[in-house]
Amino acid sequence: MSTESQDYQILVVDDERDIRDGSERILTRKGYRVTTASNGEEALQRVGETRFAIVLLDLKMPGMDGLEVLRLIRESHPETLVIVITGYATIETAIEAMKRGAYDFMPKPFKPDQLRIVVDRAIELKQLTDEAKRLQEERQRTLKDLHLEQSRTRTVIRALPDGVMVTTPDAHVALMNPACTRLISLTGEFQLGEHIQHYVKDESFCDLVTRTSRGEVPVDQTSLTYEFSMEGDKYLRVDSTTISSEEGECLGAVTVVIDITGLMVLDRLKSEFVAKVSHELRSPLSTIHEQLAMVLTKLVDDTPDDQRYLLSRAKEKTHGLITMIGDLLDLSRIESGSVIRDRKPVDVSAILTGVVDFLRSKATGKKQTLTLTLPEQALPPVSADPQSLEIVFGNLITNAIHYTGEEGRVEVSATTGDEQVRVTVKDNGFGIEERHQERIFERFYRVKDDNTRYITGTGLGLPIVKGIVDDLGGSIELDSVPGKGSMFTVVLPLS
Repeated sequence: MSTESQDYQILVVDDERDIRDGSERILTRKGYRVTTASNGEEALQRVGETRFAIVLLDLKMPGMDGLEVLRLIRESHPETLVIVITGYATIETAIEAMKRGAYDFMPKPFKPDQLRIVVDRAIELKQLTDEAKRLQEERQRTLKDLHLEQSRTRTVIRALPDGVMVTTPDAHVALMNPACTRLISLTGEFQLGEHIQHYVKDESFCDLVTRTSRGEVPVDQTSLTYEFSMEGDKYLRVDSTTISSEEGECLGAVTVVIDITGLMVLDRLKSEFVAKVSHELRSPLSTIHEQLAMVLTKLVDDTPDDQRYLLSRAKEKTHGLITMIGDLLDLSRIESGSVIRDRKPVDVSAILTGVVDFLRSKATGKKQTLTLTLPEQALPPVSADPQSLEIVFGNLITNAIHYTGEEGRVEVSATTGDEQVRVTVKDNGFGIEERHQERIFERFYRVKDDNTRYITGTGLGLPIVKGIVDDLGGSIELDSVPGKGSMFTVVLPLS
């Protein structure tokens, strides 16, 4: 018998003392808790005081008979199982007891094994009934909690200022909050459940949501992002994430739509302001720079060294400002999409040769070796703007010269394959620590340490390089080890 069975109490009701005592002794040995009563009135009093799982009830007793006691127990405690025992084991008596709700019928005299079997069977039924009731209550409680949670979730989603869209694995829309319908300009009555193309006409947007809904997201990414414009100069940013079950099954996607119109307008105003100010400053600074250069050439031999130094520093600083203004203007053109002005087939070999020849004197001034290695077979042409490629390779090679010590090496090489041209600029200079590598393409970010403190720069060269390469549909990679050097690799598509 299990420990749980011992928690059930049994009441034995019989006017014969031997039956009461014998039943109590048999059941107590099995671990049951047993109470006895000698008549119907006493039995009802016990039932009113204690919750009994089973009542063994004699039908023929003086005073109140067993059938009346059965009726009252069933009315007040319907969950109690009543087993009728009687010496008058007639079919009619058994049928009448069963009709009134008795669980089982046991004739007198009965053997101990008979009593144990009937009671054990009743206890098992009681356990099953209680467990089923517990599960039902738990299920009702879970459903209530789930309904409450769903209601809260729906309320939160509806109140979000950003658009939220949920799609099934076949890219049909299952949920869309009011902010989403407003952002994608859905008006009038519409029904959910249609394919994403039914609600949004932008093909790239629909393709992105379709791919994430199917789980077609690169392994190294958690979501796909896309920006596009709507009618009326509205700009939207979309982040779509695949939903997966615990077993890894794709369940669809959640797509968040954000209005970035204000940010785009602010960014455009900022770029226009920078371009305007830079353009206005470049002419007077160029004039000052030329005048300082002229003054330096006209200095007499007995000019004090401190004056000569101050003029040289002024000339150097104005040159740095002019360079920064040029970089800012280049960034403005990249942001406005006009940096790639004249796309045409370009011979990368010729561009590299010209840039290397132009910068060779700078490398020689630091006693460095600058080499260019090209494949024997001519490189295929790349569709690009020649001036933009000169900016890219010029910046990379100039940086390599600046961040490499005297008597160092700068190696430039180009290869082709897989419909791409790869250009590498490798040096054995200072190298870049890993903590800086993710940020070197940020605007104005410069690595500052003991090796670079005296190297001037604006921190705009690499952002310009990356902007141009991105516009050309290519990519730029960095491999660097502090103290051993860096290698930048530019990958450009042939088409």
